[in-house]
Amino acid sequence: MRFRSHRDRTSSPARRFALLGAAAATVALALGGIVPANAAPGNSGNNGNSGNGKAKGTTVEINLVTVNDFHGRIEENGAAAGIARLSSAVKSIRAENPNTVFAAAGDLIGASTFTSFIQQDEPTIEALNLAGLDVSSVGNHEFDRGFEDLTNRVMPLADWEYLGANVYETGTDQAALPEYWIEKLHGVRVGFVGAVTDELPSLVSPAGIADIDVGSPVEAANRVADQLSDGRANNGEADIVILLVHEGATVGTVESATDETTRFGQIVNNANDNIDAIVSGHTHLPYNLVIDGRPVISSGQYGERFSNMVITYNRNTKSITSMENTIYEMAVRDDEDEIVGYLYEPDPALVPLVADAKAVADELGNVEVGTTTAALQRAVAPDEEGEISENRGGESTLGNFVADVQKWALNADGTRNVQITFMNPGGLRADLDEGVVTYREAANVQPFANTLVSMTLTGAQIIQVLEEQWQPASASRPFLKLGVNKELRYTYDPTAPKGSHITAVWLGDDLIEPGVEYSVGVNSFLASGGDNFSTLAAGLNKADSGKVDLEAMVDWFTEFQTATPDLAQRAVGVVAPETAAAGSQVTVTLSSLAFSRGELPAADTVVISHDGIQLGTGAIVTAYTPTTDEIGQATVTFTVPAVSGATEFDVSVPTTGTTSSFTMTVTP
Repeated sequence: MRFRSHRDRTSSPARRFALLGAAAATVALALGGIVPANAAPGNSGNNGNSGNGKAKGTTVEINLVTVNDFHGRIEENGAAAGIARLSSAVKSIRAENPNTVFAAAGDLIGASTFTSFIQQDEPTIEALNLAGLDVSSVGNHEFDRGFEDLTNRVMPLADWEYLGANVYETGTDQAALPEYWIEKLHGVRVGFVGAVTDELPSLVSPAGIADIDVGSPVEAANRVADQLSDGRANNGEADIVILLVHEGATVGTVESATDETTRFGQIVNNANDNIDAIVSGHTHLPYNLVIDGRPVISSGQYGERFSNMVITYNRNTKSITSMENTIYEMAVRDDEDEIVGYLYEPDPALVPLVADAKAVADELGNVEVGTTTAALQRAVAPDEEGEISENRGGESTLGNFVADVQKWALNADGTRNVQITFMNPGGLRADLDEGVVTYREAANVQPFANTLVSMTLTGAQIIQVLEEQWQPASASRPFLKLGVNKELRYTYDPTAPKGSHITAVWLGDDLIEPGVEYSVGVNSFLASGGDNFSTLAAGLNKADSGKVDLEAMVDWFTEFQTATPDLAQRAVGVVAPETAAAGSQVTVTLSSLAFSRGELPAADTVVISHDGIQLGTGAIVTAYTPTTDEIGQATVTFTVPAVSGATEFDVSVPTTGTTSSFTMTVTP
């Protein structure tokens, strides 16, 4: 099924208009929170335009409705109210005031739920067309299938303008995407400048964006805002400039948004006075801030909320007189925080489209591909508010399973002998529950349609890949735990300095040798150095199998039918003395002995032994360790046996099958 419609524009895309807009005289923002249905903006039941816009004398009132990080959530599901209800919200506001712009801050597609994903997000694009989206910055997920797919497929399907002022043709300062878009409302020109996080090269497959460079978002935004504010008629004018930027705060506070050590802090602190408001995204957090008199907002994620910024502009003084933003949660909740309804009824124009898209997806997705004996899950940890959420820094049964699947898939045709596979945690977007696994559920785990790639790495490079789990200081997450295949095990020192964490790596029973070459498999995202795993980009003899990750999993289930989680940890943290005297007592600190989803039995213990003789045991503590893989900690004190020289000590958790070891030099 192909989704397509056309919507007339009132302004031409990518034209060089411009502005001289005075700074806002007053800015008043109110955090929307949970708004009763009868207080929702424009909730009059009228979805058609019914006026000529709000203007009194020289004052024009403009409504700016914004969302971000929609990720193809076209269906109603819990807090995500679905595109039909979101469309009603936009159209109701527009009906009361045709001086309304519907804008977004990127990631409208990509990492989508199955209904949209299985149809290459065309249902989402068509739905946003019908909802009247006017303009959006590109997000990193718009590049999931590469720049060519964005420009040759996605943008022609979209009736809105996609903006990326900091995206350039490779090696030049020539814009590779439209930089801005202008809408004229009752004589007031509202300009939108778009930008995407400059972390883009590490968030998508670098091979897919080989034809573009990504520059500083704030430098590009300032450059374009200055152009739109230079008063020159020959390059256009705008009276109000809004920055749509796919980058965001890590916490919804002024302190976080202005933290100069973060990418978003650099944008907020350095955006010049020609930018009147910042509409952001990327971190999926809702926040409604005023910083130095300028609105800095994000609506969260998945269409769960939307923002309505009411801007009043005086045409005589050519100045903004007020900007008041409210965030509205689409779901209505009772006193126990249970969802009991939504602010808006579904837009009848969208209901058939969503139903048709779901019917196609159901037909494709309800096919059973296999079963699991127990859930295969991602790692979790509590967030700052105590809510349990995904922890990409933790080892997971799902990540290891996917690595196992991809090793099998790469070797299945007998043309390769891949020995090691790595899986990035950000590529895992859903768990596999116990029982029947359908095509839809398998697709929800890996929605990015990456292909599997083999390459050659030296042992030294493999160690470096594992070191790169500790991310650069500028990354949004300090640690990303790679899933690895069952034949690979390693130990690390969590207290060591950066670049020196990995202490030993085994392939089967043999230590990895730095100078020996090994065959490695990863998805195409990692193969291009995604998520800052730059060593993988340097691999030799690269060969793309052409097999998509989802296809690999479906093929695995076809071959083996049933998956069982492996409860053995493939990485163990060890802090032990380098030397100790025979007969002395030593204490060894161990970590990463447990997964985070209750897989480890209560009151479990770890054993240290030598030559089959138990030397000591320790109780395993399974307290959460947010952002890292230290869950499952224990200390073991034992008497050093009467041996001498470099001595191997074995570590085991009998109930899970975890085995590891460490070497300590024993002196007389």
